[in-house]
Amino acid sequence: MTTNRQKKRRAILAFMQNRPGVLNKISMLIRRKMYNVETITACTTPQPGISRMTFTLYEDSDDKMAQVVRQIEKVTEVISARELDIDQSFWREVAIVKFEADSDRMEELFSLYRVEMLDHQNHEVFIVQLAGTSKLIDNFLAEVGSDKIIEVARSGFTALEK
Repeated sequence: MTTNRQKKRRAILAFMQNRPGVLNKISMLIRRKMYNVETITACTTPQPGISRMTFTLYEDSDDKMAQVVRQIEKVTEVISARELDIDQSFWREVAIVKFEADSDRMEELFSLYRVEMLDHQNHEVFIVQLAGTSKLIDNFLAEVGSDKIIEVARSGFTALEK
């Protein structure tokens, strides 16, 4: 008997030397372990020559996650890598959403969600930005309705330990 349960979303934070090809090395390593990376975000740090990357993927096994982290740490350019505890860190993403709505509906959405208006086209097409948890963004998209959404761009997760 097989169960069809949802795997747990996990995040790995890695600090590495800011060199060409490092992201490719790490993503290929994760792919070889038969994981599908859900999101990757990367940025420089205040320390010159050092970048930070946050990878999210789905996995239930703590042992498999520990193995992936160990493998990432073996990459020459990687300074450190660790899994982030979801209860001890903040996970956020940004979404830019283009959708149709009348002005009354927009007022309602503005009162429910902290959105930033980026553009207003043809009286009923809006482009907004919102940042927060994936649940907040998912709820906003559900509230707008798939029949009214024209386009969505999501950044992927970034995370910071408490």
